[in-house]
Amino acid sequence: MRIIQRFGSIVLAAILLVIAAAQLGAQEVEDPFLWLEEVEGERALEWVAARNAESMAVLGEFAEYQTIYEQTLEIFTSSDRIAFPAIRDEDLYNFWTDADHARGIYRRTSWDSYLSGDPEWELVLDLDALVAEEDVPWAFRGMNCLAPEDRYCIARLSRGGSDAVEAREFDLAEKRFVEGGFRIPEAKMTTAWVDRDHLLVASALGDFPVTTSGYAAAVRLWERGTPLEDAEVIASSESTDMGMWLENMHTPVGDEPMVIRLKTIFTSDVHLLRDGELVPVDVPDDATALVSGDQLVIQLVSDWEVGGELYREGSIVSAGFEGYLTGSRDLEVVIEPGPRSTVNGIRTTRDYLLVNQLTNVQSQLLRYHRDGGRWVMEEIDTPPMGAVGLGSTSTDHNRFFFTFSSFTQPSTLYLAEEGGDITEVRSLPDQFDAEGLVVEQQWATSADGTEIPYFLVRAGNMPMDGSIPTLQTAYGGFQISRTPSYLSATGKSWVEAGGVYVLANIRGGGEFGPSWWKAALLENRQRAYDDFIAVSEDLIARGVTSPDHLGIMGGSNGGLLVGAAMTQRPDLYGAVVFQVPLVDMKRYHKLLAGASWMAEYGNPDIPEQWEYISKYSPYQNMKSDVEYPRAFIWTTTRDDRVHPGHARKMTALMMSQGHPVHYFENTEGGHGSGVTPEQRAKSFALTMSYLFRQLVTDRRPGR
Repeated sequence: MRIIQRFGSIVLAAILLVIAAAQLGAQEVEDPFLWLEEVEGERALEWVAARNAESMAVLGEFAEYQTIYEQTLEIFTSSDRIAFPAIRDEDLYNFWTDADHARGIYRRTSWDSYLSGDPEWELVLDLDALVAEEDVPWAFRGMNCLAPEDRYCIARLSRGGSDAVEAREFDLAEKRFVEGGFRIPEAKMTTAWVDRDHLLVASALGDFPVTTSGYAAAVRLWERGTPLEDAEVIASSESTDMGMWLENMHTPVGDEPMVIRLKTIFTSDVHLLRDGELVPVDVPDDATALVSGDQLVIQLVSDWEVGGELYREGSIVSAGFEGYLTGSRDLEVVIEPGPRSTVNGIRTTRDYLLVNQLTNVQSQLLRYHRDGGRWVMEEIDTPPMGAVGLGSTSTDHNRFFFTFSSFTQPSTLYLAEEGGDITEVRSLPDQFDAEGLVVEQQWATSADGTEIPYFLVRAGNMPMDGSIPTLQTAYGGFQISRTPSYLSATGKSWVEAGGVYVLANIRGGGEFGPSWWKAALLENRQRAYDDFIAVSEDLIARGVTSPDHLGIMGGSNGGLLVGAAMTQRPDLYGAVVFQVPLVDMKRYHKLLAGASWMAEYGNPDIPEQWEYISKYSPYQNMKSDVEYPRAFIWTTTRDDRVHPGHARKMTALMMSQGHPVHYFENTEGGHGSGVTPEQRAKSFALTMSYLFRQLVTDRRPGR
C-alpha cells in the first residue's frame, strides 16, 4: 500500500512538472544576454573592451594586417579620389575627407573652376575644427537649404555617425552658423523649409510624441524666435506607424513643404503644405512621386487600376500636376519595364526625367523630355557589365552629373550638357591590378526552381579545382538592388591577392522589380536564404571553390542573411562575416528602429508569424552540438538603427556554446564601419585579416 501511495506521489509530481513546464514554455524564456542590450552599460562596455582586445590580439597581429590597413587608408584618403559635386544655386559643393581632414570639410567652387580639372576650393565648414572646439565627435550629415536662393540651410550634425542628428541653421554666404537661428537638439528628425522664418520639424526629441519605431509622431510648424515646444502641431501619426517625415518637393510653383506619414516603411500618405493647408497628393500608398516640369511622376510598386485602365507594378506613369491635385486622372505611361528589367532610380532636371533602368542587373540610362504633350526617350550610351549612378541635378537647368563603374573599371564621372553632349569629367585611377581578371554573370537554381543570377570576378587562368578562396555577398531585402561597382579596397586586398569575389542578386532585393522583392517577403523570407545557399552550392559544383575556402559576408539585413545561411548550412562555409547585423528576430521589433521593419519580416509577437520567423532567426537557431565556421561579428556602439545588442548577444551566445568567434565593436560609425577614414580602414583590415586566416590554406587556424 505504501509502495502504491509512493508511486502515486511520483506520478502526481511528474504531472505537476509537466504542467509547470508547459506553462513556462508558453511564456517567453528570458534571454540570458539581455544585459548586452544596455548600449553604454558599464558591464556591457567592459565585455566589449575584452572582446576587442581578444580580436586585436589575433586579427590585428596577422602578418598582413598593417599592410592591408595602410593600403586601405591610402585608398580612403587619396587625393586622386573623385570630388563628387552637388549642384547648389550657381556653385558646386563637395564634402571631403583626407589624411588632414579626418572628420571632413564642406567646400565649394565655381562650375568653370571645377571643370578645369584643378578646382580652387573655398572652405565653407570645417568639421575637424568644430569637433576640436566643441569636443563632440560630430559627423556631417548634409545641408537642407531654402530655395531658391540656397543661402540659409539646416546643417545636420551626427554624434559618432548615428541616425540622430543635431540641426543648426547655417548661412552659406557668411560661412557660419546663424547666431540665434533655428537650432534643434539631438534626435532622430527631419525638417522642411516653409519660408525664411518658418520651419516644419518632425523630431523624436525629449517629450515629443514618438512611434514604436522611435521616429517622430508629429509635425510642428515652428516660427523663428519662438520656443520649439510651443510650435503648432499640424499633422501626426499613429504610435504604431513608422513615423512622420518631411521633405521639400519642387513643384511648378516652386519648392513646397511635403508632409509624409509613413504608415509602414513601404506605405505612406503624402500632403503638401500649401497656403497653410495640407493638400493631399493622392497616389497609391506604396508608390513614390516627384515632379518633372508640370508633370507629377509616379513610380508604381503594385498594379493600379484607374478609370478602367490597369497600370502594371514597376511602371512609371505621369499626369499634369495641378490637374491631378484637383482630381484629374489623365495618366500617361512613361515606361513599363519588361520581365527582366526594373527602374532603379529616377531624378529630374528642369526639363528632363532621368531613369536608371536595370536589365539583367546591368544599367541603362534613359533621358525623357516632353514633346508635343508626350514623353520622348533617348538612351545615353554607357559601357556594358556595370552600373550607372545618377548624380547631382538641378531644377534650374538641364545639366546633370552621372557616374559609371564596374567591378574592374574605376568610377568615372560624366557631365551631360544642356544640348545633350556627354563629357567625361573625372575618372578614378586604378586602385588595384585588374589585368587578367574576367567578370561573368552566372545563374544558380534555387530550391523552388527559380534561376538566381550572380556576378563572378576571378582570374582568367584560375584553376577550377575548388582551391580558390572565395568571398560571396548579397543583401536580399527592402527592394534594394545590388549592382556592379568598383571593388577598390576589396580589389586591392582580396582580388589582387588571388581571391574570387561573388555578388548574388537574390530575391528580396529589387533587381527584377517589385515582384522579385515580394517573392521573399514575410512568410516567404526563406526564399532569400535558399537563393543565397543555391549560389554557394553552384560555386562549389562549378569548381570555383569548396566549403573550406568559401566565405560569406553581409551587413544589416545582409547580416541576417549570412546568419541564416550559417545556421542552416554550416557545412558550406569556412568563414562568415556579420557586419552591423540583425540576428535576434524574437526581439528585433523592440530595439531602436526595429518595429519599422515588421512590414518586411513580420511581427514575432503574433504566433502565426513567429512560426515562420523562428525557423530562420539566427539567434534562436544556434545549437551547441553543431560545428560552425569561426565567425567574425562587428558592429558600432553608435549604431542607433540596428541595435548593437544583436551583434553582442550573438557573440556571447556562440561563446557560451563553445563556438569560436571573433568580435569587434567600433565606438563610432553609426550604421556603418566608422566615421573617419582611419576607423573604416581598421574595420576593413580586420575583416580581410580574418578572411585570409580562415580561407587561405597555409594560414588557416582551423574552423
